Amino acid sequence: MSRAPRLVTVAHGTRRAGGNETARRLTAAAAERLGVPATAAYVELSEPLLADVVARLDGPAAVVPLLLSTGFHVRQDLPQACAAAPAGVPVALGRPLGPDPLLARAQVDRLVEAGAEPGAPLVMVAAGSTDLRAWRDLRGATRLLGQEWGGRVRLTTLSGYGRRPEEVVRPGDAVSPYLLSPGLFSRKVREMAETAGAGSCADVLGEHPLVVDLVVERARALLGEAGSQPGRCR
Repeated sequence: MSRAPRLVTVAHGTRRAGGNETARRLTAAAAERLGVPATAAYVELSEPLLADVVARLDGPAAVVPLLLSTGFHVRQDLPQACAAAPAGVPVALGRPLGPDPLLARAQVDRLVEAGAEPGAPLVMVAAGSTDLRAWRDLRGATRLLGQEWGGRVRLTTLSGYGRRPEEVVRPGDAVSPYLLSPGLFSRKVREMAETAGAGSCADVLGEHPLVVDLVVERARALLGEAGSQPGRCR
């Protein structure tokens, strides 16, 4: 059995190629920095699925979720997939990327790129969830963004808990989509921002260097854990 550690990232997955490509590019950039082999996997809707990747592992692996908050996938799907690793193959599963100060700093960079003035009225738009843990994570991400932005940030979501963007965004506001990849949600946010007369709308986080830094940071800790543990899934 090969014991070379491997980075495995896991994104939600989408039928839209662009969203999946973001995960692949993030994974490749992090793997190059770490000097380890890597695989970008998905929970659903795209291949390879995480469960299939884990089942084929022949050495220790660090699984870094490319998800921004806690939810059903983080609490149920990912642990179940990791638990299916071959006997004796250690798999260390990390927590979602957010909330984290590095993500907040990346959001500020995207806002400035879009022409927003730091400290201006700001609305953060997240995909949303009906999971209370995810809602707490989103509120934490909002606080971190406010600290980096230097002003109050109003949180809205496209689904689940929270108010909808059309109820909150006012003419002249800056809008920050709390989304990792381009796709249906990011287009909805941009269209909503234009309709509401927002002053600017930032791009998604994408492969921002600070996001790569965060994936590398999480992977380094997990790779050490996976390489030293004889168990199955932690």
